[in-house]
Amino acid sequence: MEEGKIVLIGKAFSDLNRLHILQDLMQGELCACKLLERLQITQPTLSHHMKALCEAGLVQSRKEGKWMYYALDCKTLHSFRAVIDALLRADSHRGENQCSCE
Repeated sequence: MEEGKIVLIGKAFSDLNRLHILQDLMQGELCACKLLERLQITQPTLSHHMKALCEAGLVQSRKEGKWMYYALDCKTLHSFRAVIDALLRADSHRGENQCSCE
């Protein structure tokens, strides 16, 4: 995974509303109207958050009529998990429960 993509994903995870959106999308695809109801935010605020999530590749969107529907992009999530797993494997080579900064 490219470093730039990792940074975008990190930024996407750094906002509480975006975390809530990702948690809601774990149930499956949702219409923007449902996300608005659940989060109690304005439509422009939701658009801002969805743009960040889509640019990071964490969420896919599709338009149906006047509404946007969103779903998790599992391919990106699996790729990001592989990055985290690689970091954990690198740390495990130093010894159990041993941090390099200690």
